[in-house]
Amino acid sequence: MRVEAKLEELGLVLPPATQPPPGVRLPFAFARVSGQRVYISGHGPQAPDGTFALPLGKVGAEVSVEEGYQAAKLTALSILGTLKRELGDLDRVTGWLRVFGMVNSAPGFIEQPSVINGFSDLILELYGPEVGGHSRSAVGLAELPFGIPVEIEAEAAIA
Repeated sequence: MRVEAKLEELGLVLPPATQPPPGVRLPFAFARVSGQRVYISGHGPQAPDGTFALPLGKVGAEVSVEEGYQAAKLTALSILGTLKRELGDLDRVTGWLRVFGMVNSAPGFIEQPSVINGFSDLILELYGPEVGGHSRSAVGLAELPFGIPVEIEAEAAIA
């Protein structure tokens, strides 16, 4: 329970399962284990009650780079919450392999890597460079579901 102890030390809490807006159906698994890997569907930033965290909107317009960074950090917590429910123990992750970060970007916004650093910084703080080190993309998109500022999917090795 090393990772969970670090979360507690940092005063961070994992959110419950995502609560989509009323009338929205999400017919897929948020995490899928296959052999020694877990494939993690796209997650967005969550509030403590499981709903999407505010602010919503485009980074570089309604959302600042700093707010986008925090949204990416909340998205890391969302993913960790899913992994806790799926794996039972966050220490089963033996390597973060690939991270694909998507930023709801205003026209002309080019600081997507600075936003997705919110995810990477937290994973590296919790897991250290050996396990937490990952390959990564940070791309800008014209829209993301429900107006969320950040969506992140990932792949990890597990024991």
